[in-house]
Amino acid sequence: MSKTAPVIIVIEDDPAIRKFLRTSLSTQDFTVFEAETGKQGIVEAGMRKPDLLILDLGLPDMDGVEVIKAVRAWSGIPIIVLSARNHEQHKIDALDLGADDYLTKPFGFGELLARIRVALRHANRTSENPQGELFTTDNLHIDLLNRLVSVDGQEVRLTPIQFRLLSVLVKNVGKVMTHQQILREVWGPSYQENAHYLRIYMSQLRQKLEQNPTQPRYLLTESGVGYRFKI
Repeated sequence: MSKTAPVIIVIEDDPAIRKFLRTSLSTQDFTVFEAETGKQGIVEAGMRKPDLLILDLGLPDMDGVEVIKAVRAWSGIPIIVLSARNHEQHKIDALDLGADDYLTKPFGFGELLARIRVALRHANRTSENPQGELFTTDNLHIDLLNRLVSVDGQEVRLTPIQFRLLSVLVKNVGKVMTHQQILREVWGPSYQENAHYLRIYMSQLRQKLEQNPTQPRYLLTESGVGYRFKI
């Protein structure tokens, strides 16, 4: 029996970009639907129940962040923002509201495709393992339920805060987490401006988990925005 093609909705007002994405994604075995306004995109998302949204922020009828808020009110489907806005705060605002990733125009299709695959893997992993309790890749094994972490079969001891930080990132594997999101979940709302805490503990985690902490394999920095745990 053939596998059902993942469904992607492209919410973009530029017809040339919509055509490019529809054509390119269709060759990669995705089923693509289009919307040129935010309202149309919200309706399409509710009707089609897609596997992923690609969203422009500069829509003619509403700001794309309003689309993110509307979709997040009822769905956790991956949302990749594709926008000409390149200011870090625009990225942070979109990610804080629930976007999973952000690419700035002009973009390379290869990079977009890689981000799509990561977002879909994250969504599939979450549906198969809703609590995000087990994670194994290459030489790293993380058991969140039993609070066990090992590298190359050797147990790694983490402090409670180090473990909470790792847990937040692992449960959102592949997704960009902003500094504010991580600080809020690990330390609490009153610590959202204490980014130096995060830098210190991220450095400690890399020392314990990465083969080369200066060139991390798992704990990646998204410059000026936050961090991503990479599969």
